[in-house]
Amino acid sequence: MNKIMPEVSAWYQDLVSGSLFEVVAYEEETGTVEYQLVDGEVGEYDRSTWKQLTLINAEAPEDWRGPFELNDGDQVYNDETIVPENWSGVLSDLEPDSFDSGDDFQIV
Repeated sequence: MNKIMPEVSAWYQDLVSGSLFEVVAYEEETGTVEYQLVDGEVGEYDRSTWKQLTLINAEAPEDWRGPFELNDGDQVYNDETIVPENWSGVLSDLEPDSFDSGDDFQIV
């Protein structure tokens, strides 16, 4: 019987099947563990199935981002604002009255 508690973002290896996976979500109230395999496949374990697994803690594989086409430059959260270097262009020359927006739309 497995006594490891699931932890989000932690990697585990199932010793019986050999599968390596990351826990991506854990719902304590329902005991649901959502996981993602190295190849990108996602799945879910209920509390009783999780406890029956023969697991060990594992390190994230070096190529785990391969199925997602991510690289080291990709970030989960990117707060950088993208500002164009040149604000001039064809669209900046348009005036609101100079284009036909059709009968369904009026500029007031």
